[in-house]
Amino acid sequence: MVSPELLRRYPFFAGFSPDQLTTIAMAAEELAVEAGHRFFNEGDDLTTLYLVIEGSVAISLSMPEKGSRSVLPPPAGQAREIVVSVVRASDVFAWSALVPPGKATSNARAEEACRVVAIDCSALHAQIERDPAFGYQLLLRIAQIARDRIQDLHVEALASAAGASVEP
Repeated sequence: MVSPELLRRYPFFAGFSPDQLTTIAMAAEELAVEAGHRFFNEGDDLTTLYLVIEGSVAISLSMPEKGSRSVLPPPAGQAREIVVSVVRASDVFAWSALVPPGKATSNARAEEACRVVAIDCSALHAQIERDPAFGYQLLLRIAQIARDRIQDLHVEALASAAGASVEP
């Protein structure tokens, strides 16, 4: 468990009641990871939502090697990764853990040593069932994150088409 006061400091949790923050805090733990730590790969089953406290995490997509006709993410080691976003302190990632079917839509790797809060999504799903207003607020925030990731992809696609690179 983490302190509800820790969560209250971050914009993602603004507007949640003290009871709701306590519920989230009880389902959370703080983790320290080293640079290079792989949180998940595209297609993995996700059960955890993450909040970055310190450090940065690269969100990337696996791109098939040139000439491949597959539209599925390539097996690990058989593709290059394109970083489409970098999440930093106060950012949330792994939002797709809350959205069925709970599959990772990207890769996530610590760019440097990080401290994160890992929140068990099964507890969040149970709270959504008990408190639909909580679920509504939570999913609005998740939709904002998804919107931001789509915007990042758009910028990356435009840069790629122009033959430039974008610093996430």
